[in-house]
Amino acid sequence: MKESTVYTRTRVRTDDAVTTNEISRAGIYTVGIVSALIGIWGLACFVGGMVASGGPLAFIGNWFKAVGGM
Repeated sequence: MKESTVYTRTRVRTDDAVTTNEISRAGIYTVGIVSALIGIWGLACFVGGMVASGGPLAFIGNWFKAVGGM
């Protein structure tokens, strides 16, 4: 028995490419904004921990105590 393969072509319209480009751009902006918000939140947590500890050296000492289980 001989098997045959059928090849088909699909055409892409140019207006589809514009739509895809716009969707990609929106996705990039969304990821960038969410990343910035997460970074700002992390910085706020870091500063809050430093204020609660009483300074940068106390913050580092408390961090080692928390990680070490002391």
